[in-house]
Amino acid sequence: MKIKLGILFLGVCLLCSCGQKNFMEEYFDKNEVDGTIIISSLKTDKEYVYNSTRSEKKFLPASTFKILNTLIALEENVVKDEYDIIKWDGKDKGLKQWNKDQCISTALPESCVWFYQEIAKEVGLEKYGEYLTKLQYGNSKTGDKVDTFWLEGDIRISAREQIDFLKNIYNESYEFDKENYKILKKAMIVEETPKYVIRAKTGWALRVSPQIGWYVGYVETENDVWFFACNIDIEDKSYSKFRKEIVYNGLKELKIIE
Repeated sequence: MKIKLGILFLGVCLLCSCGQKNFMEEYFDKNEVDGTIIISSLKTDKEYVYNSTRSEKKFLPASTFKILNTLIALEENVVKDEYDIIKWDGKDKGLKQWNKDQCISTALPESCVWFYQEIAKEVGLEKYGEYLTKLQYGNSKTGDKVDTFWLEGDIRISAREQIDFLKNIYNESYEFDKENYKILKKAMIVEETPKYVIRAKTGWALRVSPQIGWYVGYVETENDVWFFACNIDIEDKSYSKFRKEIVYNGLKELKIIE
């Protein structure tokens, strides 16, 4: 069932005087998508939130956890750099692009699950617990399965917490090595133009009902950095496209990107 969603504007109001719906509301309503999006400026108090109630609700991070997992893997020397290979075992991993040797420079853009599962086995639940608590990542819980806790375990994070986390990543506020931040940020690039750079990560929690889709990241422009976090209910596979579409629609309407 479609939920009527609230809208919160801080700093700038997008609702025009003629009474038209906010563009994000129209997009969610038109496509019958339940979800939330936050777009937040680093340098000003401008922030745009669709469905403020849901933006505070915690969900499984799914593959958006690979952002933090990459830093942990590097910091714990599970892999030494972005080119350090973990060998593919020759078994079908479900996607053609996953069926090969992997390193951070391939596994993060391709969201290769098995690569990060191998990393997780090396890191261990105790160490993850220490990192999650120290960084106050979501609810800081894992559950008892080290190689699937971000996919079906106890960890949960909200869109609001994703924004705070991403700002700390951008500002390099956490105590990770500067070189590890550099590696992560390079691997996160999904679009680069003369006017802006987008760093982002998708996520899709398949093992819960309803399934949850994510798109989180930030856009570096000449004058500001804009952070975004979107999550939606994925009612069937066709809904997966809305994760990115919602974000790009918002960024274009705000004239952050072209």
